Amino acid sequence: MKLANIQVALRRSGVDGWLFFDHHRRDPAAYRILGIPDEVSASRRWYYLIPVQGEPIKLVHRIESRALDSLPGVKTSYSSWPDQQEKLASMLRGIQRVAMQYSPQCAIPLVSIVDAGTVELVRGTGVEVVTSADLLQEFEAAWTDSQVQSHLRAGELVDRVRKEAFELIGERLRNGLGPTEYEVQQFIRGRLAQLDLTTDHGPMVAVNSHASDPHYDPARDSSAQIQHEDLVLIDMWAKLQTPGAVYYDITWTGFCGETVPSPIQNVFEVVTTARKAASDFVIRQVAGGASPKGFEVDDVARSYIRDRGFGDYFFHRTGHNIGTEVHGTGANMDNWECHDDRLLIPHTCFSVEPGVYLPEFGIRSEVNVYVGEGSARVTGEEQVEIVRV
Repeated sequence: MKLANIQVALRRSGVDGWLFFDHHRRDPAAYRILGIPDEVSASRRWYYLIPVQGEPIKLVHRIESRALDSLPGVKTSYSSWPDQQEKLASMLRGIQRVAMQYSPQCAIPLVSIVDAGTVELVRGTGVEVVTSADLLQEFEAAWTDSQVQSHLRAGELVDRVRKEAFELIGERLRNGLGPTEYEVQQFIRGRLAQLDLTTDHGPMVAVNSHASDPHYDPARDSSAQIQHEDLVLIDMWAKLQTPGAVYYDITWTGFCGETVPSPIQNVFEVVTTARKAASDFVIRQVAGGASPKGFEVDDVARSYIRDRGFGDYFFHRTGHNIGTEVHGTGANMDNWECHDDRLLIPHTCFSVEPGVYLPEFGIRSEVNVYVGEGSARVTGEEQVEIVRV
């Protein structure tokens, strides 16, 4: 835990402290940020207050009195529930505004971890509870230099496997029988493993109408055979198998034929132009010294698609934060599923992946954008033409 850095951030944010709370390891971000060992049990409630200045305060149950011993600060123990409430009020004495893993109206679900009853309990002591969303992003989503390098290396390898997957489809089609979606998925998983990459699930390999399901997962016994004149969408993500490595996440579209039908070509151009408009918006804003917000990026892509008549067919957010988990805890490019008003802060990365999902076929195009100090960039290859398979 970087106590001094956290207290600097607290002063900058204008709150009097950051109150961490957990029970049964419901808040994985708290364990990561504080550096609590994996073996620590949490069958009883604990609280950890980092004040804007001074020494942290721990409140733990007597049965698990050593739960926070790895952390600095003064330790207090409780046993009964009245004892807990009394000592919680005591540790918050002098605090007017405290940040917690809370999001008003659950606007950002990944931040909304502390239960409503605990928020009520803290408010009952006379303390105002505010969201820790920006603090979480600063201490959870910002990458180190080594993580940036792990992302770029993963990108090189994932882009290589993506090319190989489309080549496999083409080769099998030329030999008379195309592979199934499931076979291509398993080919990709095998190649990722051979290249020492790991992924939590997927990838998505989807043909025609299946590509209109953004979370389609081909099954061994029911996946479609890929045939001539089919549209194929591949969404894949992976990271290096090294501690702290972060993900690279892309989506590309191919067509199994020489001439792409005009409806598919039209939607592809709409989607890729919307994608580029959104990433270019971020790049321009950051270069000009501004810090755009997640919802603003979503607005750029969505308005372009809506103006071309496909607004009803774009029904998910434009992008998500990327970290050690493919869906990280930083700002999402979202003004659709949620209103994410978090700033895109330096040293964070996110996807830009608008899509149009018609009954007959779906197209999504995805790149990753990294925000550095005073500049932002797309970190891998950008699809500008449909792959001719």
